[in-house]
Amino acid sequence: MRRSCLPKCRFGRIMGWLQILLGGLVIIVSISSLFKFYFAGFFWRNEDICRHFYGIRNEYEDFDIKALSDRVGEVLNKLDSLQEKLELAVQQMEKNKDVLHTTNITKLEFKKYLEEDVIRPLYSAHISLRLIRLPIPEGIRNSTMKEEPLINTFVIEEIRKYITPKESRIGKINIFGTERIYNTIGHACVLYKKELEEYMNYDIGSYCDDDWNLAQKLMFNGCDPLPRRRCLTRASKVYQKPYPINESLWKLPDDRNVRWNNYQCRNFQCLMSNNTKRGYLKCVGCFEMEKEKLKWVIKNSSLPVDFLISEILAIKLGEIRIGLDYGVGTGTFAARMRENNVTVVSTALNLGAPFNEMIALRGLVPLYVILNQRLPFFDNIMDLIHTAGFLDGWIDLLLLDFILFDWDRVLRPGGLLWIDRFFCNKKDLDDFMYMFLQLRYKKHKWAITPKSKDEVYFSAVLEKPPRAI
Repeated sequence: MRRSCLPKCRFGRIMGWLQILLGGLVIIVSISSLFKFYFAGFFWRNEDICRHFYGIRNEYEDFDIKALSDRVGEVLNKLDSLQEKLELAVQQMEKNKDVLHTTNITKLEFKKYLEEDVIRPLYSAHISLRLIRLPIPEGIRNSTMKEEPLINTFVIEEIRKYITPKESRIGKINIFGTERIYNTIGHACVLYKKELEEYMNYDIGSYCDDDWNLAQKLMFNGCDPLPRRRCLTRASKVYQKPYPINESLWKLPDDRNVRWNNYQCRNFQCLMSNNTKRGYLKCVGCFEMEKEKLKWVIKNSSLPVDFLISEILAIKLGEIRIGLDYGVGTGTFAARMRENNVTVVSTALNLGAPFNEMIALRGLVPLYVILNQRLPFFDNIMDLIHTAGFLDGWIDLLLLDFILFDWDRVLRPGGLLWIDRFFCNKKDLDDFMYMFLQLRYKKHKWAITPKSKDEVYFSAVLEKPPRAI
């Protein structure tokens, strides 16, 4: 009986020692893990660790404290100013208290004083405080907190209403697949807060001020896109019907169809090149239709940089249908291309003259965009991009780089880039040549000729290559 028990006892001892050994290992591992957690700070109050492991997020983390501080400071300044005015008024009364009891002030005068010097500043300060917004729950389904962008930067209510994100009225994802619609403004608008608030300060539904020049100034300074407005645009009081399309292409428009308030000239005849006070420098002679008729159809000089439209269209016979004219002008290039059954959109800025109005009154399409704006076209759609008289040697190379890549985005494979009479300093020519050649376009035409002792003209017609994806 003893012999039969020995194997069982031996096995039991082995299992017992094995359990003790495994238990010891568990204890050692547990103690070492506790030490690691201790030194990592898990037994202290460490917000970073809690946020990392448990997703705890400070709801005011993205809040623009500086904008809030600016708004509060603005309100405090208004209140300080009101207090100073009231204290000054009391001091004046103290100085003249001998005659104070004999002085009579009408109720109308007292009412006016209260409205202008007391109630209005108080109301302004009150509105400024009311308009300060704290973070609100972001999105329709989640409960994270996020500040509405730039909301505390501006005081004018119309700007705040415009930039406030708009959610779906039925509480669902909209057709664009987003929870909110964000109205966009240029990032530099915050640097021109005073001008933007002046631009957006109007009565809803009434007539806008004749302030397109203020809007254009904001655009030039990076406040683009501008916010939409809810006021009625002014037009000429004596606006006339435009000429028929068979006349309008090569005829000066009616002077009465342009608002001339913000120009030096008051009619189209004043814009002729022989007038030194015409108010603009680029595209001199663009408003002289007899000269404009000769462009791109007859070579006015023997310079090899002058290409004709017929020569360019022959490169891609029947393939050029739509295009973009990127420059400063009155739409003559688009008019000539229209005669060749090609639809061309012309970029235009009112740089001292009504270029946009002129192009539209000729029956063509002006595109009101600035140089630093992404083209509002989809990828690979244009057959032709033509540029003349705008991009010259003054342009920064990095800015030109962004522009060229944007043109490349818009041009379709096989589309043509026509660089027309680009001029620069001779010493900068190599830099600009590299910029134009970096995209590896095929050369169809290429010409360089002297403009003056230190400057050269450059013209080229380049074809965008197909690119395998």
